[in-house]
Amino acid sequence: MADRDNKVMVGALMLLAGGIIGAGVALLYAPQSGQKTRKDLSRYAKKARRKGEEALEAVEDFTEQVTDMAEAMGERAAEILDRGKDMAYGAKKNLLKALEDGEARLTKERARLAKMIG
Repeated sequence: MADRDNKVMVGALMLLAGGIIGAGVALLYAPQSGQKTRKDLSRYAKKARRKGEEALEAVEDFTEQVTDMAEAMGERAAEILDRGKDMAYGAKKNLLKALEDGEARLTKERARLAKMIG
């Protein structure tokens, strides 16, 4: 078990050493100075931050537009529901009136037929 732990530790140290050596070689063969590289990294970070802020603004604007649209749709749906209720009430009144008129005609026709028969 201890032998296995030693192999893992040696492997980790070799990996770390390889990373350090690789970074050193990269710095030796870098086409530009460290100062220029730092400036480039700083510019890139600023540009990335600005784009991130712009993206955040765009998402906030989009969220606001969706919220406004949802509120407008809710108001419109409430208006349509109210109109539907009014129309249903009007149709109910018209149906009741038609039934009453039909009942009155039936009563009138029943009386007329009764006179004819009897």
